[in-house]
Amino acid sequence: MENVWDYLRGDKLSGLVCHTYETMRDASKEAWNFIANDAAPIASIGTRDWACVDL
Repeated sequence: MENVWDYLRGDKLSGLVCHTYETMRDASKEAWNFIANDAAPIASIGTRDWACVDL
């Protein structure tokens, strides 16, 4: 989950200036909906070598 949040901060939320809580909440919701509607970025993030744990 941390990797998904890092992706959203770096891609969808970077450079965003929020002056109110509502603006920040709405921008975060929009970014989450973007990634939730397209599983490819999540699959890509979850299968990176550094993100996988060998048991």
